[in-house]
Amino acid sequence: MSKMIEVFVPDIGDFDEVEVIEILIAEGDSVAVEDSLITVESDKATMEIPSSHAGVVAKVKVNIGDKVSEGSLLILLDADTSDIAEKIPETKAEEKPAIPAEPATPTPAQAKKTVALRETKKAPPTINIDHDNFKKAHASPVVRKFARELGVDLTKVSGTGKHERILKENVKNYVKQALKEPASSGANLGLEPMPSVDFSQWGDIETKKLSKINVLTGKFMHRNWVTIPHVTQFDEADITELEVFRKKTNADYADKGIKVTLLSFIMKAVVMGLKQYPRFNSSLDVSGETLIQKHYYNIGIAVATADGLVVPVIRDVDQKSLSDLAIELREVSVKARDKKLKPSEMQGGCFTISSLGGIGGSSFTPIINAPEVAILGVSRSKTQPVWNGSEFEPRLMCPLSLSYDHRVIDGAEGAAFSTYLSKLLSDVRFLLM
Repeated sequence: MSKMIEVFVPDIGDFDEVEVIEILIAEGDSVAVEDSLITVESDKATMEIPSSHAGVVAKVKVNIGDKVSEGSLLILLDADTSDIAEKIPETKAEEKPAIPAEPATPTPAQAKKTVALRETKKAPPTINIDHDNFKKAHASPVVRKFARELGVDLTKVSGTGKHERILKENVKNYVKQALKEPASSGANLGLEPMPSVDFSQWGDIETKKLSKINVLTGKFMHRNWVTIPHVTQFDEADITELEVFRKKTNADYADKGIKVTLLSFIMKAVVMGLKQYPRFNSSLDVSGETLIQKHYYNIGIAVATADGLVVPVIRDVDQKSLSDLAIELREVSVKARDKKLKPSEMQGGCFTISSLGGIGGSSFTPIINAPEVAILGVSRSKTQPVWNGSEFEPRLMCPLSLSYDHRVIDGAEGAAFSTYLSKLLSDVRFLLM
């Protein structure tokens, strides 16, 4: 027999009145539990709302443009319940649980051994939950409840479901890994807490709440700085000829609206560097004992927005031309500043580039974007005298700051990578090979 079931918007965190931007099902479609029904958008991100039941869609109760929140009716499902009884085994009267026998009184030797085992058994590590962001994790209410019961912070769990949705199996694997790690994983450094100071005692003050992007970025950067042994290699690339070529290219493609920036050339150079020095295109697994080598080339680009720093990822850079990269860079920059980047568009990076060339500064120390093992900082280029062997001549020099994880990359390889990048950028012909 069938039963009509109402499917509502589940707990979606502290989002209120989010807009429906896409309807993923239609009347007559069959859906399973966890299948996505609609896509909604907040001021920060988009998310898909899953179905809590399986069945056939009888009626869609929302339209594109509607505002929904927790408890809003989404669809009516015609669910088949005829096989429910078959799935519930009957309890036989004779199958009563056995009453365990009274344990025998242990001998003194057995009791001593038991106490010793209890004293040496290692307690599982404490997992602190980030409650502010727990609600925003891409997971179903069932998985959220399961995570709360185990004390797991979903913001630290990687999802393998559709659109990176966190599954119950992901939570289990996270707990298994946490139990293998030492009780202190570097988060607690034994430092005294920062003092709470009343600054108003010295004059007028104004309190401003940080944006959520600022808060998250701060937490991630602090974690990366204190847990990764950073080394930064400073270098300069002579981009005099490259800049001449870039300007001529832009003049030739002006009628097509294509404007290639220096960043496109740097991305191509970085990919060639990753192929030449593959340890830069790897990640340490959580045990710190295995290196995961990547055979794809996705480059993250740090973009400053009014709400803070975000890092969209350009995928398969090795397969794209300079003009392709120029177009895609412009598109992701606009999406980042308009708050339209999806979480999936900021994941899967192999290496990050942070360019401050348009702002200024001679050099800086970029912080590695874990689980990547290196990041390249680019500062403002300037013309300066360079000795060519017989005289000084004006050359356009671009400062580069390469930070890398010293657990994976040693100083010699770091210097070699930096020198290789400078060589590629000094002669644009190398990038075309």
